[in-house]
Amino acid sequence: MGYVLAIDQGTTSTRAILFGEDRAVVATGQEEFRQHFPRSGWVEHDPSDLWSTTAATCREAMERAGVRAGEIAAIGITNQRETVVLWDRKTGRAVAPAIVWQDRRTAEMSHELKEQGHEQMARERTGLLLDPYFSGTKLSWMLDQDGLRARAEAGELAFGTVDCWLIWNLTGGEVHATDATNASRTLLYNIHEGRWDEEMLRLLRIPESLLPEVRDSNADFGMARADLFGAPIPILGVAGDQQAATVGQACFRPGMLKSTYGTGCFALLNTGERPVLSENRLLSTIAYRIDGKTTYALEGSIFIAGAVVQWLRDGLKIIRHASETQALAEAADPHQSVYLVPAFAGLGAPWWDPDARGAIHGLTRATGPAELARAALESVGYQTLDLLEAMRRDWPEGEADTVLRVDGGMTASDWALQFLADMLDAPVDRPRILETTALGAAWLAGSRAGVWPGMEEFAESWELDRRFEPAMPDADRARKIEGWRDAVRRTLTQT
Repeated sequence: MGYVLAIDQGTTSTRAILFGEDRAVVATGQEEFRQHFPRSGWVEHDPSDLWSTTAATCREAMERAGVRAGEIAAIGITNQRETVVLWDRKTGRAVAPAIVWQDRRTAEMSHELKEQGHEQMARERTGLLLDPYFSGTKLSWMLDQDGLRARAEAGELAFGTVDCWLIWNLTGGEVHATDATNASRTLLYNIHEGRWDEEMLRLLRIPESLLPEVRDSNADFGMARADLFGAPIPILGVAGDQQAATVGQACFRPGMLKSTYGTGCFALLNTGERPVLSENRLLSTIAYRIDGKTTYALEGSIFIAGAVVQWLRDGLKIIRHASETQALAEAADPHQSVYLVPAFAGLGAPWWDPDARGAIHGLTRATGPAELARAALESVGYQTLDLLEAMRRDWPEGEADTVLRVDGGMTASDWALQFLADMLDAPVDRPRILETTALGAAWLAGSRAGVWPGMEEFAESWELDRRFEPAMPDADRARKIEGWRDAVRRTLTQT
């Protein structure tokens, strides 16, 4: 009974990964689901899709491995963060579409709250900025639709991020809970005091009765119903996707740094037991809360990373598969200086300009698919550099590692990682196990269940696949960075 089942509920697909006692992947189930774009800047999911794909992929992974529920020691959950789900407590049915973290419909609301002078209070209490990215303004907007605020005030409704929605469904409505990492992304949670913040709830007009209980990342979240998988399975680990990747990368020591390259890019720097309030528009967040002890992080969020490659494929249709970008980048004309600023949904850290839109600078008549592909991959390296330089300014006294641990789909590109190392002027480490997000959720659950090792032994088991060392001449690096910064200045709507 040493198997651990990790649920990785992402922005475009849901995966279930079954790990063995040796922490190796035994089987995987994956299913994509529809994205809904009802208006420009709006992004929605059908909450029933999030749940149905979760149940289906868990069964798929179990069937592929020939493993029964009774052989699974625990379930760990990791999820897309900031996405908002609202449902009826009696029926368990969602009362509106889920509003996805990428959604920008509350940009005007966020701007008005800033103009009223509330951002400093929000930063000091939650570690976050007043931006439509976070759950709080999304939930406030949702409550203003179709009489939902009155129903919420009457105690009829429940709110949750995606982890909370899945826990509710897995336990048949027995548990309404989230973990500290997901709570810390809502704009409603006081990360210093470890509780829902009354001032933020009042500001956003959100009844506290809507909110879930906040537990440790390695807490007991109840039992998955026996009728789902054939026997009850305990849910013993939960963390938002980027925090789960931090755990999976074994970034347990202050100063350790990881960056995940999926749809977006998210860099987290472990700052230990003390939250660091950013002066460079980064986020102070909870990295994990294990056995009652909170560890904090500085986070920089890039909205568009792997999604820029999807745009090359689905929007411009200049590639059929993401893997084609490397060969194109290698074939690009080295004398062209094309910069792609992928502000398709605004710019994230350290700029936080929700009104910025994507731009391409440096086009010539000779620019073609190869140059655009190279500019797309390079944009991820440039944006990561912006984040890391801001982190070093915010925490100059910290023992920040000079090595960046990376994971996510884009890390399959050796070209992209070499460019990243060149821009950072620091080593970039790719681990042997790339499923670090699911691995982190699995470790939280497996260690709590007693079938996986503790923190120190788990950290020692981290294995390197390849290290990328910087190799670009200093003059070339400086020229490229200056070109990028000029392109960003031209793209920003806020100065």
